[in-house]
Amino acid sequence: MSGFRGASEDQLAIRALIDSYTDAVFRRDPQDWGATWTEDALWNLAGTEVRGRDAIVGLWTQAMAGFPFVAFFAQIGHIAIDGDRATGRVYTHEYLELADGSVSRPIGQYLDVYTRTADGWRFAERHFSILKETQAK
Repeated sequence: MSGFRGASEDQLAIRALIDSYTDAVFRRDPQDWGATWTEDALWNLAGTEVRGRDAIVGLWTQAMAGFPFVAFFAQIGHIAIDGDRATGRVYTHEYLELADGSVSRPIGQYLDVYTRTADGWRFAERHFSILKETQAK
């Protein structure tokens, strides 16, 4: 498959990283979610750039507080590994309940950069864009 390049054990580890991120969103666990990032990571959230794990977790925690319920699903479209660095594309589907009872269902895409660390693969960069969003009251 042309969309997946690199050692299968590294691909599996990156898939586990993405799954760990997804699981931490469902559980609303900032510690586990933050552990998926490198210390100096970059998160570009639809044009808003945040650098550093602590700042990224702070923004995520603040954002999550505005949603009584969040469901987050991820589908991997591409992984390319080159030594201790890899790139990937991940499609997302979210179900977000807002405090006023309305619902947002964004479908998005992450363009990722992964780095192998002493603790395993981590997100060095995540660049998110919304591909389509529907809202209901």
